Amino acid sequence: MVLTMVDYTVLAERAFTLLQGHHQDEPLVLPTVWDAWSARAMVDVGFNALSIGSHPLADSLGHADGENMTLEQALEGISRITSAVDVPVTADLESGHDTPAPELIAGLLEAGAVGVNIEDTVHSRGSMRSPEEHAEYIWSLRQAAEAQRVHVVINARTDVFKYPGEFEDPTAEVVRRLRLCTEAGADSVYPVRLPDVGTLKSILEQITLPLNVTAHPIKGAVPEELDLAQLTELGVGRVTFGPLLQAALTDCFADFTRAWQ
Repeated sequence: MVLTMVDYTVLAERAFTLLQGHHQDEPLVLPTVWDAWSARAMVDVGFNALSIGSHPLADSLGHADGENMTLEQALEGISRITSAVDVPVTADLESGHDTPAPELIAGLLEAGAVGVNIEDTVHSRGSMRSPEEHAEYIWSLRQAAEAQRVHVVINARTDVFKYPGEFEDPTAEVVRRLRLCTEAGADSVYPVRLPDVGTLKSILEQITLPLNVTAHPIKGAVPEELDLAQLTELGVGRVTFGPLLQAALTDCFADFTRAWQ
């Protein structure tokens, strides 16, 4: 694997900048990119930090999401992106590719990223980590990052709402998991597939860390999807796009090329 040489002092500074961005009056908006071109485009329009999504990165390489690309392929993609821009970048490494925390953090930093998104669905076994197991992995990642003297910004994700039938009270389970991740050293938390605005409000009332939502996260809950002003009023701390930005460009390509077909 060919990775660009990185300056750990620069990484530490970027990690601090990324962390500070989570504690401001408005949500930190991190457009989700997948290659050097999309990263430069987002920086050119004014964003000063980026996220790399596993789904769009995998799509750009011809793989399905769910750790179907290897960790080496993911890190190579991350390295190409971080080498193309001079802003903090956080990367989605799914459930960690069955990789010990020190090795995962070392690879992430060598690739030039200063934040990581880690979910509790373990793709190799087709099931979720227990709340305690996920928190333990988050804790191990924090310890590994501190050993490198870079405060990697850890976004702890839970997929409970993807499997609501498996839990008697999905919202209570989400809160339980997010609280354990908070205690383990996460910097932000991310309950994906929020079912409605009421659930979002309930979770926000019960956690202390900045909460990450997907841009336009609530489908069908209100007449229109929540915009940045509404998310700010609710107290959301961070917004990412998942695969939605890349997917939206498909229609743009179709509109642009239709006259030439």
